[in-house]
Amino acid sequence: MPETHTPQAGDDRAADDDVVALLMRQHGDIRNLFDEVEQSRGEERREAFRRLVRLLAVHETAEEEVVHPFARRSLPGGEQVVEDRLAEERAATETLAALDELDTEDPKFMLQLMKLRKDVQEHARAEERYEFTHIRRSTDTDGLATLAKAVKAAEAMAPTRPHPGVESGAANVALGPVAALVDRTKDAVRTAMGKD
Repeated sequence: MPETHTPQAGDDRAADDDVVALLMRQHGDIRNLFDEVEQSRGEERREAFRRLVRLLAVHETAEEEVVHPFARRSLPGGEQVVEDRLAEERAATETLAALDELDTEDPKFMLQLMKLRKDVQEHARAEERYEFTHIRRSTDTDGLATLAKAVKAAEAMAPTRPHPGVESGAANVALGPVAALVDRTKDAVRTAMGKD
């Protein structure tokens, strides 16, 4: 089987100047990582799953800090659009937490992964339809570039390994670093947006 490897978020060094194009590409990367996790075994599956968790954490946190506030302010019915996306994100997070309890080789892991994939794909379609389309229509080129810069800063600054001091092997495998990822990503986005 030919080796496929989706880069870590930010590894591609693309000169993104449109936040919608950037987030759409990340949705594609997330789909590819789900494929990698499904098709691999052993350490390759664990590594693909770690990259998937990291990209999901970075992507969702950047949206929470950059896209959702913009949507709340700028889109007709933006408050409800964002609340609906946050509810979808919570459902995916619950499934991700269930995955945290399982080894990647546990037969139940794939069942939970399929549920997570379904939740994430439904969420991505809703974002594309209810947020991204309206952001592109209502935002000028400079605005799209500014939002993209903040998302790219979050990608570049998010840690690739667990926070120092997290000693639990189980926590280090998957979700242990997610809280640290979210915190660092929020800090990176706020810095990029000049909110620090």
